[in-house]
Amino acid sequence: MDAQLLAFTAVAAGMVAMPGADFAVVVRNSLASRRAGITCAIGVAGGLLVHTALAVAGVAAVLTAVPTLFRALQVLGGAYVLYLGCRALRSAARPLADFGAPDGGERTAAGGSLRQGFLTNALNPKAPITFLSVLPQFVPDGSPAMPRTLLLASIILALALVWFPVVALLVDRLGRRLRKPRTARAIEAGTGVALSVLGLVLLIEALTV
Repeated sequence: MDAQLLAFTAVAAGMVAMPGADFAVVVRNSLASRRAGITCAIGVAGGLLVHTALAVAGVAAVLTAVPTLFRALQVLGGAYVLYLGCRALRSAARPLADFGAPDGGERTAAGGSLRQGFLTNALNPKAPITFLSVLPQFVPDGSPAMPRTLLLASIILALALVWFPVVALLVDRLGRRLRKPRTARAIEAGTGVALSVLGLVLLIEALTV
């Protein structure tokens, strides 16, 4: 493995592991069950697959060149993340005795968890721009761009497929402590605040530009 590829792997690992909406939604689903957490993690990786495919195809450049499209995606993504945040805050407001019971079934349903993970990542408007700006920096001069970009995209996906399931398993491993009613409520409230703030930031950025 060449030095440039090692450097990219380190950068990509930092990008994938950086706490954000993806991390928060995986933790939230993992508190429901191991299956829900891992399914959500796979959904996040699916969203990354969309972004990397767009970057490889050059479609992300269109989003950069057409501000209206980027703003529309930003509004859509912000609204969805805000929805998840409000849902978590509503769950945190339940009576303490109700914690430990699933919230409406969506968090424990495989389809709901997969959808949450996928949409949280796929609707992130900054991801394709990030990939478009980072990937070309690690394509050596004179090398064919497509094979190298595909390799870089594969590294990102591989890291995501390792990192987010590991997060889900760690949360599930600590589940007995984390699922205590008071702890679960605090985590649910913290997740709700984090997601709501992220969603509001995206919406404000989109509506004030």
